[in-house]
Amino acid sequence: MSDTVEEMTRAQLRHGLRIAALLVALAIVCGLGLANLVRYQHLYPWPLAQAVAFAALGAVLAGEATLLVLGRSWGRLRGPAIALVLAASALSYVTLPDGRTSSGVDWAFGAANWVGVVVLLDRPLRTAVAFLLAHEVTALLHLLLLDDPSRSDMARFATGSVTVFGFPMCLAVVAAVLRGLSAAAAASRGEIERVRVAEAVAVESHGRRRQRFAELSVTTIPLLEGLADGSLRPEDPVVQRRCAIEAARMRRLFAEADDVANPLLHELRHCIDVADRKGVVVELDARGQWPEPPVAVRRDLTEAVLIALATTASRARITVMGGSDLVSVSVVADCGELDVPSPATPGVQVEALNTDDTVWMEARWQPTS
Repeated sequence: MSDTVEEMTRAQLRHGLRIAALLVALAIVCGLGLANLVRYQHLYPWPLAQAVAFAALGAVLAGEATLLVLGRSWGRLRGPAIALVLAASALSYVTLPDGRTSSGVDWAFGAANWVGVVVLLDRPLRTAVAFLLAHEVTALLHLLLLDDPSRSDMARFATGSVTVFGFPMCLAVVAAVLRGLSAAAAASRGEIERVRVAEAVAVESHGRRRQRFAELSVTTIPLLEGLADGSLRPEDPVVQRRCAIEAARMRRLFAEADDVANPLLHELRHCIDVADRKGVVVELDARGQWPEPPVAVRRDLTEAVLIALATTASRARITVMGGSDLVSVSVVADCGELDVPSPATPGVQVEALNTDDTVWMEARWQPTS
């Protein structure tokens, strides 16, 4: 919601700047420019050419007004519009009386510059600078090549260029600064949102880990306390089995924070590491493609494997099969009869079969659409 409001605000600022630039250009072209054109009409050798140049600039301003009403920019028409402005300026200079460049008779000198800046207002600053330089060069070439300028003519051109180049340039700079501020504000807003999301994820992950540590402490702390006070003996097979289970659960907890492509297989491999350290030969076979189960579901799917691996004597085989509608994790191990773990997630089912010294357990999860 805030991003939409900010974008609307930036759009309104850009729209308002375009309106202000258009009003300034209209005041100069249709005010001072038209007044000088009418006032010195008798001095032009080709008055119709001057009128055509003025009409061309007026057409460009009319186009800008139309685009503002429609809420659109120049787009692909920007190039032809600038070409028309420069052509109108050149036409005016070609039919200008000798020695009148940058004088009151030269109405286009202080008018065409504003029209071009209006068209280029939403473009990079270098584009507006290039246009203003082209406009200045057009007038300078006419002065040098056709007027045989005196020192006073050059001084008049130089002083006139300060306003002809400088004032439109200030408007172009304001537009560029506004665009830069808008882009910086948008980038800052995006960075703030990314930081907030990262912080929220970190807080949530930390909360989940604290919850898991609290859950593990229910079984881990009594085990550690028993080993510390001597009430539990390390050589007791039952104690060793409990230690192996808690170690596997710890490794699974640490693996849950890893960013991997297949979290279920990643956590199973961490559970297998505990059995590997005891010299148990473990085979892992994965088949199919399945959606990523939630953390709670992965714990239920790996719990049966974890318990079997902690108890197995020499070998175990783990099979993971899945599809879009079912994920199954099963284990076959040479261990005695085991208690079937009760899944905490309602969508997970666990089954077990015991045959002599071999145990088969399977945990299944059906994703809901």
